[in-house]
Amino acid sequence: MKQQMNLEGAQDLAINALVFLAQDSELLPRFLALTGITADQIRQAAQEPGFLAGVLQFYLAHEPTLMRYCAATETDPALFQQALHLLPGGRQEDVY
Repeated sequence: MKQQMNLEGAQDLAINALVFLAQDSELLPRFLALTGITADQIRQAAQEPGFLAGVLQFYLAHEPTLMRYCAATETDPALFQQALHLLPGGRQEDVY
C-alpha cells in the first residue's frame, strides 16, 4: 500500500532528516559546506521558508545518503520526493 504524504508529514520527515544529519559526523560537515551555513545557524535557518525543502534536496541529490537514512529509519525513499513537493521552495514551479 502506497503511503500518502501531507504537509505535516513532509515537515516531520524533513525535521527528522535534519536531526539525523546533525548527529552524523560525516553528513553534517558536507551539509554545512553545501548550504554555506554554520552549525550555530542551523536552528535559525530551519525557520526560513525553503530550508526544510533544502534538507530533502540534500538527501535526494546523493542516493547513498538517502538510502543510508532510509535504511536506518525504515523510511520509504519515495516519500522524500512526495514531501519535497509539499514544502515551500520544493515545488518545481517555485524554482523558476
